[in-house]
Amino acid sequence: MAYSGPIISRAEARLARKREAHQRKQAALREEIFQKLPRTREITLALRRTMPQAAAALITQGPAAVEALRRENLALQDEEAALLHNAGYPTDALQDPPMCPLCQDRGWTMGKMCACLRDLCKAEQARELSSMLDLKDQSFETFRLDYYDREVWPGQTRSPQENMQNILSACRSYAEFFDPKAGQDQNLLFYGPPGLGKTFLSACIARVVSEKGCSVVYDSAPSVFARFETRRFAPYGEESRQAGDDTRRYLACDLLILDDLGTEFLSPFFQSVLYELVNTRLVEGKSTVISTNLDKEGLRKRYSPQVASRIEGNYTALPFFGRDIRQRKKDPRL
Repeated sequence: MAYSGPIISRAEARLARKREAHQRKQAALREEIFQKLPRTREITLALRRTMPQAAAALITQGPAAVEALRRENLALQDEEAALLHNAGYPTDALQDPPMCPLCQDRGWTMGKMCACLRDLCKAEQARELSSMLDLKDQSFETFRLDYYDREVWPGQTRSPQENMQNILSACRSYAEFFDPKAGQDQNLLFYGPPGLGKTFLSACIARVVSEKGCSVVYDSAPSVFARFETRRFAPYGEESRQAGDDTRRYLACDLLILDDLGTEFLSPFFQSVLYELVNTRLVEGKSTVISTNLDKEGLRKRYSPQVASRIEGNYTALPFFGRDIRQRKKDPRL
Protein backbone atom coordinates (compact mmCIF):
# COMPACT_ATOMS: atom_id res chain seq x y z
CA MET A 1 0.00 0.00 0.00
CA ALA A 2 2.15 2.83 -1.32
CA TYR A 3 1.75 6.33 0.05
CA SER A 4 2.97 9.21 -2.07
CA GLY A 5 6.42 10.66 -1.47
CA PRO A 6 5.08 13.99 -0.10
CA ILE A 7 2.82 12.20 2.39
CA ILE A 8 5.67 9.98 3.60
CA SER A 9 7.97 13.01 3.89
CA ARG A 10 5.42 14.92 5.96
CA ALA A 11 4.81 11.85 8.14
CA GLU A 12 8.55 11.35 8.68
CA ALA A 13 8.88 15.03 9.60
CA ARG A 14 6.09 14.64 12.16
CA LEU A 15 7.78 11.53 13.56
CA ALA A 16 11.07 13.43 13.85
CA ARG A 17 9.34 16.23 15.77
CA LYS A 18 7.64 13.73 18.06
CA ARG A 19 10.96 11.95 18.62
CA GLU A 20 12.72 15.21 19.50
CA ALA A 21 9.92 16.21 21.87
CA HIS A 22 10.04 12.77 23.50
CA GLN A 23 13.80 13.02 23.94
CA ARG A 24 13.49 16.48 25.51
CA LYS A 25 10.84 15.18 27.87
CA GLN A 26 13.02 12.20 28.82
CA ALA A 27 16.03 14.47 29.40
CA ALA A 28 13.99 16.76 31.64
CA LEU A 29 12.65 13.79 33.59
CA ARG A 30 16.14 12.35 33.99
CA GLU A 31 17.48 15.65 35.32
CA GLU A 32 14.53 15.96 37.68
CA ILE A 33 15.24 12.50 39.08
CA PHE A 34 18.95 13.23 39.45
CA GLN A 35 18.12 16.38 41.42
CA LYS A 36 15.67 14.60 43.72
CA LEU A 37 17.64 11.35 44.01
CA PRO A 38 21.38 12.14 43.68
CA ARG A 39 22.28 8.50 44.22
CA THR A 40 20.63 7.61 40.89
CA ARG A 41 23.13 9.80 39.02
CA GLU A 42 25.98 7.86 40.64
CA ILE A 43 24.35 4.56 39.73
CA THR A 44 23.80 5.66 36.11
CA LEU A 45 27.47 6.60 35.74
CA ALA A 46 28.53 3.32 37.34
CA LEU A 47 26.34 1.28 35.01
CA ARG A 48 27.77 3.05 31.96
CA ARG A 49 31.26 1.98 33.03
CA THR A 50 30.27 -1.66 33.42
CA MET A 51 30.45 -2.67 29.74
CA PRO A 52 34.03 -1.53 29.03
CA GLN A 53 35.08 -2.88 32.45
CA ALA A 54 33.60 -6.28 31.61
CA ALA A 55 35.42 -6.40 28.26
CA ALA A 56 38.75 -5.53 29.89
CA ALA A 57 38.18 -7.99 32.75
CA LEU A 58 37.46 -10.84 30.34
CA ILE A 59 40.86 -10.30 28.70
CA THR A 60 42.98 -9.63 31.77
CA GLN A 61 41.25 -11.47 34.64
CA GLY A 62 39.00 -14.13 33.13
CA PRO A 63 35.32 -15.19 33.46
CA ALA A 64 35.25 -14.99 37.24
CA ALA A 65 35.90 -11.25 37.17
CA VAL A 66 33.20 -10.77 34.52
CA GLU A 67 30.70 -12.67 36.68
CA ALA A 68 31.55 -10.42 39.63
CA LEU A 69 30.90 -7.35 37.50
CA ARG A 70 27.61 -8.83 36.31
CA ARG A 71 26.44 -9.33 39.90
CA GLU A 72 27.52 -5.80 40.74
CA ASN A 73 25.59 -4.52 37.73
CA LEU A 74 22.42 -6.34 38.75
CA ALA A 75 22.73 -5.04 42.30
CA LEU A 76 23.03 -1.48 41.03
CA GLN A 77 19.98 -1.96 38.79
CA ASP A 78 17.96 -3.32 41.71
CA GLU A 79 19.03 -0.41 43.89
CA GLU A 80 18.09 2.09 41.18
CA ALA A 81 14.70 0.47 40.61
CA ALA A 82 13.95 0.54 44.35
CA LEU A 83 14.89 4.22 44.63
CA LEU A 84 12.67 5.12 41.65
CA HIS A 85 9.75 3.02 42.86
CA ASN A 86 9.85 4.46 46.37
CA ALA A 87 9.89 7.98 44.92
CA GLY A 88 6.87 7.27 42.72
CA TYR A 89 8.67 6.98 39.35
CA PRO A 90 8.46 4.10 36.85
CA THR A 91 11.33 1.70 37.43
CA ASP A 92 12.53 2.22 33.81
CA ALA A 93 12.33 6.03 33.95
CA LEU A 94 16.10 6.42 33.50
CA GLN A 95 16.38 3.93 30.63
CA ASP A 96 15.03 6.37 27.98
CA PRO A 97 12.49 3.93 26.52
CA PRO A 98 11.50 4.81 22.92
CA MET A 99 7.94 5.68 21.95
CA CYS A 100 7.88 2.67 19.61
CA PRO A 101 9.86 -0.39 20.73
CA LEU A 102 9.47 -2.00 17.29
CA CYS A 103 11.52 0.52 15.31
CA GLN A 104 13.16 2.53 18.12
CA ASP A 105 11.33 5.62 16.79
CA ARG A 106 13.02 5.43 13.38
CA GLY A 107 9.80 4.68 11.48
CA TRP A 108 11.30 1.78 9.56
CA THR A 109 12.33 -1.73 10.57
CA MET A 110 13.97 -4.35 8.36
CA GLY A 111 13.39 -2.09 5.36
CA LYS A 112 9.63 -1.93 5.98
CA MET A 113 7.48 0.93 7.25
CA CYS A 114 6.70 0.54 10.94
CA ALA A 115 3.13 0.80 12.22
CA CYS A 116 3.95 4.07 14.03
CA LEU A 117 4.98 5.77 10.77
CA ARG A 118 2.08 4.17 8.90
CA ASP A 119 -0.35 5.73 11.38
CA LEU A 120 1.20 9.14 10.71
CA CYS A 121 0.92 8.56 6.96
CA LYS A 122 -2.76 7.76 7.43
CA ALA A 123 -3.21 10.98 9.40
CA GLU A 124 -1.41 13.04 6.74
CA GLN A 125 -3.51 11.48 4.00
CA ALA A 126 -6.71 12.17 5.94
CA ARG A 127 -5.62 15.78 6.37
CA GLU A 128 -4.99 16.07 2.63
CA LEU A 129 -8.37 14.53 1.77
CA SER A 130 -10.13 16.73 4.34
CA SER A 131 -8.91 19.82 2.50
CA MET A 132 -11.21 18.81 -0.38
CA LEU A 133 -13.80 16.57 1.26
CA ASP A 134 -15.82 16.86 4.46
CA LEU A 135 -14.53 13.63 5.99
CA LYS A 136 -15.65 14.67 9.45
CA ASP A 137 -19.39 14.77 8.73
CA GLN A 138 -19.67 12.68 5.57
CA SER A 139 -19.88 8.99 6.37
CA PHE A 140 -22.04 6.02 5.47
CA GLU A 141 -23.68 6.30 8.89
CA THR A 142 -24.79 9.90 8.29
CA PHE A 143 -26.07 9.35 4.73
CA ARG A 144 -29.82 10.12 4.75
CA LEU A 145 -32.18 8.26 2.45
CA ASP A 146 -35.26 10.19 3.58
CA TYR A 147 -34.38 13.06 1.22
CA TYR A 148 -35.08 10.80 -1.77
CA ASP A 149 -38.58 10.29 -3.21
CA ARG A 150 -40.33 7.01 -2.57
CA GLU A 151 -42.40 7.09 -5.76
CA VAL A 152 -41.13 5.34 -8.88
CA TRP A 153 -39.21 7.85 -10.97
CA PRO A 154 -40.37 8.52 -14.56
CA GLY A 155 -38.53 6.29 -17.00
CA GLN A 156 -37.24 4.07 -14.21
CA THR A 157 -38.45 0.84 -12.60
CA ARG A 158 -37.82 1.93 -9.02
CA SER A 159 -37.95 4.99 -6.80
CA PRO A 160 -34.96 7.30 -6.18
CA GLN A 161 -34.94 6.12 -2.55
CA GLU A 162 -34.81 2.44 -3.50
CA ASN A 163 -32.13 3.20 -6.07
CA MET A 164 -30.04 5.09 -3.52
CA GLN A 165 -30.45 2.29 -0.99
CA ASN A 166 -28.90 -0.07 -3.54
CA ILE A 167 -26.11 2.38 -4.36
CA LEU A 168 -25.39 3.01 -0.68
CA SER A 169 -25.09 -0.73 -0.04
CA ALA A 170 -22.83 -1.15 -3.06
CA CYS A 171 -20.56 1.71 -2.00
CA ARG A 172 -20.35 0.49 1.59
CA SER A 173 -19.38 -3.01 0.44
CA TYR A 174 -16.90 -1.56 -2.04
CA ALA A 175 -15.16 0.43 0.70
CA GLU A 176 -15.27 -2.22 3.42
CA PHE A 177 -13.89 -4.99 1.17
CA PHE A 178 -11.51 -2.81 -0.81
CA ASP A 179 -8.32 -4.65 -1.68
CA PRO A 180 -5.55 -2.77 -3.53
CA LYS A 181 -4.43 -6.05 -5.07
CA ALA A 182 -7.84 -7.02 -6.46
CA GLY A 183 -7.25 -5.30 -9.82
CA GLN A 184 -9.76 -4.26 -12.45
CA ASP A 185 -12.92 -5.41 -10.66
CA GLN A 186 -12.83 -2.43 -8.27
CA ASN A 187 -13.83 0.48 -10.50
CA LEU A 188 -17.02 2.50 -10.10
CA LEU A 189 -18.78 5.02 -12.34
CA PHE A 190 -21.18 7.42 -10.62
CA TYR A 191 -23.31 9.18 -13.24
CA GLY A 192 -26.36 11.37 -13.16
CA PRO A 193 -27.49 14.97 -12.50
CA PRO A 194 -25.82 17.11 -9.83
CA GLY A 195 -27.03 17.30 -6.23
CA LEU A 196 -27.80 13.61 -5.74
CA GLY A 197 -24.96 12.49 -3.44
CA LYS A 198 -22.16 11.47 -5.78
CA THR A 199 -19.52 13.58 -4.01
CA PHE A 200 -20.88 12.61 -0.58
CA LEU A 201 -20.52 8.90 -1.33
CA SER A 202 -17.08 9.53 -2.84
CA ALA A 203 -16.06 11.05 0.50
CA CYS A 204 -17.49 8.05 2.36
CA ILE A 205 -15.46 5.65 0.23
CA ALA A 206 -12.31 7.78 0.54
CA ARG A 207 -12.65 7.85 4.31
CA VAL A 208 -13.02 4.09 4.80
CA VAL A 209 -10.38 3.07 2.24
CA SER A 210 -7.93 5.63 3.63
CA GLU A 211 -8.44 4.30 7.16
CA LYS A 212 -7.40 0.87 5.87
CA GLY A 213 -3.96 2.32 5.18
CA CYS A 214 -4.41 2.48 1.40
CA SER A 215 -3.23 5.47 -0.61
CA VAL A 216 -6.20 7.52 -1.81
CA VAL A 217 -6.18 10.58 -4.06
CA TYR A 218 -9.29 12.68 -4.63
CA ASP A 219 -9.38 15.50 -7.17
CA SER A 220 -11.60 17.08 -9.79
CA ALA A 221 -11.11 16.29 -13.48
CA PRO A 222 -10.21 19.91 -14.40
CA SER A 223 -7.53 19.99 -11.69
CA VAL A 224 -6.10 16.60 -12.65
CA PHE A 225 -5.92 17.47 -16.33
CA ALA A 226 -4.30 20.81 -15.53
CA ARG A 227 -1.48 19.04 -13.68
CA PHE A 228 -0.84 16.80 -16.70
CA GLU A 229 -0.83 19.93 -18.86
CA THR A 230 1.78 21.57 -16.64
CA ARG A 231 3.90 18.43 -16.73
CA ARG A 232 3.77 18.41 -20.53
CA PHE A 233 4.20 22.08 -21.40
CA ALA A 234 6.33 23.38 -18.51
CA PRO A 235 9.14 20.79 -18.47
CA TYR A 236 11.50 22.75 -16.21
CA GLY A 237 11.45 24.32 -12.74
CA GLU A 238 9.75 23.69 -9.42
CA GLU A 239 6.21 23.89 -10.81
CA SER A 240 7.03 21.19 -13.35
CA ARG A 241 8.57 18.99 -10.66
CA GLN A 242 5.49 19.31 -8.47
CA ALA A 243 3.22 18.59 -11.44
CA GLY A 244 5.28 15.48 -12.17
CA ASP A 245 4.85 14.33 -8.56
CA ASP A 246 1.10 14.93 -8.75
CA THR A 247 0.64 13.03 -12.02
CA ARG A 248 2.59 10.08 -10.66
CA ARG A 249 0.27 10.05 -7.65
CA TYR A 250 -2.79 10.02 -9.95
CA LEU A 251 -1.38 7.06 -11.85
CA ALA A 252 0.02 5.01 -8.96
CA CYS A 253 -2.24 5.48 -5.90
CA ASP A 254 -4.30 2.53 -4.66
CA LEU A 255 -7.56 4.42 -5.24
CA LEU A 256 -8.12 7.47 -7.45
CA ILE A 257 -11.42 9.32 -7.10
CA LEU A 258 -11.89 11.50 -10.19
CA ASP A 259 -14.74 13.93 -9.58
CA ASP A 260 -16.70 16.11 -12.03
CA LEU A 261 -15.57 14.39 -15.21
CA GLY A 262 -17.09 16.31 -18.11
CA THR A 263 -16.71 19.79 -16.59
CA GLU A 264 -13.19 20.23 -17.99
CA PHE A 265 -12.47 22.14 -21.21
CA LEU A 266 -12.24 19.45 -23.85
CA SER A 267 -9.22 19.32 -26.12
CA PRO A 268 -7.30 16.60 -27.97
CA PHE A 269 -4.61 16.81 -25.29
CA PHE A 270 -7.11 16.26 -22.47
CA GLN A 271 -8.59 13.35 -24.41
CA SER A 272 -5.13 11.77 -24.44
CA VAL A 273 -4.69 12.50 -20.71
CA LEU A 274 -7.95 10.75 -19.84
CA TYR A 275 -6.95 7.76 -21.96
CA GLU A 276 -3.53 7.61 -20.25
CA LEU A 277 -5.13 7.86 -16.83
CA VAL A 278 -7.85 5.26 -17.41
CA ASN A 279 -5.75 2.82 -19.43
CA THR A 280 -2.64 2.96 -17.23
CA ARG A 281 -4.62 2.34 -14.06
CA LEU A 282 -6.46 -0.57 -15.68
CA VAL A 283 -3.20 -2.14 -16.88
CA GLU A 284 -1.59 -1.66 -13.46
CA GLY A 285 -4.63 -3.06 -11.65
CA LYS A 286 -5.31 0.21 -9.82
CA SER A 287 -8.83 1.06 -8.69
CA THR A 288 -10.71 4.19 -9.77
CA VAL A 289 -14.02 5.87 -8.94
CA ILE A 290 -15.25 8.33 -11.58
CA SER A 291 -18.07 10.77 -10.91
CA THR A 292 -19.80 12.64 -13.73
CA ASN A 293 -23.00 14.53 -14.49
CA LEU A 294 -23.04 12.94 -17.94
CA ASP A 295 -25.04 9.83 -18.74
CA LYS A 296 -23.55 6.93 -20.68
CA GLU A 297 -24.58 8.40 -24.01
CA GLY A 298 -23.03 11.73 -23.01
CA LEU A 299 -19.76 9.98 -22.21
CA ARG A 300 -19.75 8.28 -25.60
CA LYS A 301 -20.35 11.56 -27.41
CA ARG A 302 -17.80 13.59 -25.43
CA TYR A 303 -14.87 11.18 -25.29
CA SER A 304 -13.05 8.93 -27.71
CA PRO A 305 -14.38 5.39 -28.36
CA GLN A 306 -11.20 3.99 -26.72
CA VAL A 307 -11.90 5.83 -23.47
CA ALA A 308 -15.66 5.20 -23.46
CA SER A 309 -15.26 1.47 -24.15
CA ARG A 310 -12.70 1.05 -21.36
CA ILE A 311 -14.94 2.79 -18.85
CA GLU A 312 -18.08 0.91 -19.89
CA GLY A 313 -16.26 -2.42 -20.02
CA ASN A 314 -14.32 -2.17 -16.76
CA TYR A 315 -16.40 0.02 -14.42
CA THR A 316 -19.50 -0.86 -12.42
CA ALA A 317 -22.00 1.83 -13.42
CA LEU A 318 -24.22 3.29 -10.68
CA PRO A 319 -26.93 5.63 -12.03
CA PHE A 320 -28.13 8.50 -9.81
CA PHE A 321 -31.57 9.98 -10.43
CA GLY A 322 -34.15 12.00 -8.53
CA ARG A 323 -34.64 15.57 -7.33
CA ASP A 324 -31.72 17.77 -6.29
CA ILE A 325 -31.00 16.99 -2.63
CA ARG A 326 -29.25 20.30 -1.99
CA GLN A 327 -32.42 22.18 -2.90
CA ARG A 328 -34.58 19.86 -0.80
CA LYS A 329 -32.33 20.46 2.22
CA LYS A 330 -32.83 24.21 1.82
CA ASP A 331 -36.59 23.86 1.36
CA PRO A 332 -38.19 20.62 2.66
CA ARG A 333 -41.44 21.50 0.81
CA LEU A 334 -39.80 20.75 -2.56
